[in-house]
Order: sequence, then structure tokens, then C-alpha cells
Amino acid sequence: MYPISRHSQHLHLRELRPDDAEGVFAIYGDARATEHMSFDPRTRKDVQAIVARSIASAAADPRQEYALAVANTDDERLIGFGRLALDPHQPRAATFGFALNPDTWGNGFGTETVRLLLVCAFEDLDLHRVWGARSPLNTASARTMERAGFTEEGYIREHVQRGGQWSDSVTHSILDHEYATVAK
Repeated sequence: MYPISRHSQHLHLRELRPDDAEGVFAIYGDARATEHMSFDPRTRKDVQAIVARSIASAAADPRQEYALAVANTDDERLIGFGRLALDPHQPRAATFGFALNPDTWGNGFGTETVRLLLVCAFEDLDLHRVWGARSPLNTASARTMERAGFTEEGYIREHVQRGGQWSDSVTHSILDHEYATVAK
């Protein structure tokens, strides 16, 4: 499906554009934003490659990845990044992730972003299951996923290696019939 374009009260979930690289860098290059992610802060060059690869993946047929910009509806400025990746081993399932510019934290944009991703997943892509993983220390992400209707499933032990250290992940999921209840 292309292009993705979904709106909420404050946000626009849309396809990435080349000029979004600076906005993505403001997230992926920031140590605060990547503190609980599986990678260290990225360089500007790394982010430009990620954005270019994400734009190219949107043209794949069949499309397997939806790497999307989260923009402020007032000025279309990129404030976040969301991703759905279809799982070839689980029919009608996808993993998801999201990240926001730290300057926007505390405004409810995380929950709004996750809800927009779920609209895309369940209404546009007709998925059955969406799941994601977070650092056990990322309690803000846990609250965001809970508010969006996800259920905490459990731990994946020593799932992520960063800086030479292994760490666990906590998984969360939501099913289509649960989304239908939450979306009402």
C-alpha cells in the first residue's frame, strides 16, 4: 500500500521524504532519544542512508516495511518516526516501533503516534497482530503502549546487545479484535 497518509488531532503519519533526514537525525542522533533503543546515536550520514533505504523500501512490491514520518499537523515538521515491518513467518502480523524528538516528549504524542500506526496496521493493512519490544527501563514506552491498548506479554532474555552488554526486552502486543474494542 502506498502512500500512507493518516491524520489525528495533532499529527500526520505519512511517507518519508528526502528532506526528512534532518528531522530523523534530531531523533536518531540524540543520546536521550536512543537511550533505550538497540543502537547508539547515529551519525548524520547514517540517518541519510536510513531515510534513503526507507523511501526505497516503500516502492517494493509486495511492500514489507512501512517506515513513516510523524509530522506535526500545524507545520508538517517531522517530530517522530514510526515503523511497521511485516513478518514473513507470521501471516498478517508485524513488528512496530516508534521514536519521538525529545523536545516533544510529555505532550501525548507517543500515544497519538502509536494509535496512528495501529490505524494503519489494522484498517489499512488488515493485520491480525502487532507487537513490539522495549527496554525494561523504558517505563514511558510501557505507559504509551498500555494507553494504546497493548498487552505486556513478557521478557526476551538478553535480546539486545549494545555497547558490548546484553540486555533484556519486554514485549507487548495487540490483536485486531482488541484494537476494534479500543478504537471505539
